[in-house]
Amino acid sequence: MAKTTHDPFSRRERQIMDVVYRLGRVTVGDVLEALPDPPSYSSVRALLRVLEVKGRLRHVQDGPRYVYLPTVPREKARRSALKGLVRTFFEGSTAQAVAALLGAPDANLTEEDLDRLSRLINQARKEGL
Repeated sequence: MAKTTHDPFSRRERQIMDVVYRLGRVTVGDVLEALPDPPSYSSVRALLRVLEVKGRLRHVQDGPRYVYLPTVPREKARRSALKGLVRTFFEGSTAQAVAALLGAPDANLTEEDLDRLSRLINQARKEGL
């Protein structure tokens, strides 16, 4: 089966993408320094190539080394991942997903968080979402 840009990430791929989004641009060395219990240099290089094939990264040449950059802005990637999660685990119901998050014992929402959520709900009501 061919890989697509919607394939789920492996644990290491997720870790690498977290590093890429945090730093903005990375080399293999940057990833090795940032990963917990890092694999070998060649393994990181191979994973970066896999992420390129999946369409998640691109590279530019900087002298003798490749510098990897995300192909999708972090916010857009978050929205896409969240939509997939809601579709898969909550039957497409945003309300069920939000309820599950709010009901989680480790939600730890501050008054500011609750105020922001209230404003977003009011905005959604006004816009007829």
